[in-house]
Amino acid sequence: MRIYILPALLALACTVVPFTLSAAEPAAKQQAVAERAEAQTTINLNTADAATLQQGLTGVGEMKAKAIVAYRDSVGAFASVDELLEVKGIGAVILEQNRSKLRVK
Repeated sequence: MRIYILPALLALACTVVPFTLSAAEPAAKQQAVAERAEAQTTINLNTADAATLQQGLTGVGEMKAKAIVAYRDSVGAFASVDELLEVKGIGAVILEQNRSKLRVK
């Protein structure tokens, strides 16, 4: 008489640990992780202070950083990164150098 232990253990494991993960769950988790990582590595134009802007952006010194904050304080929150062009001293070159570092939400 032979004893088949391995098949019995496999059958038991399958009944104890059901696999109910859907294919959408890993994708949703990966997207959430990517969004959090982006939020940590980008600068929010609507919340950053002048020091953060100055340190994090290429071509933005103290005066331009203060101008960005002053613009935001007088006009309101930035609706898009492109609105940064409305700030005196910020041109297309500076915007393009920093576009990947910026967000508004």
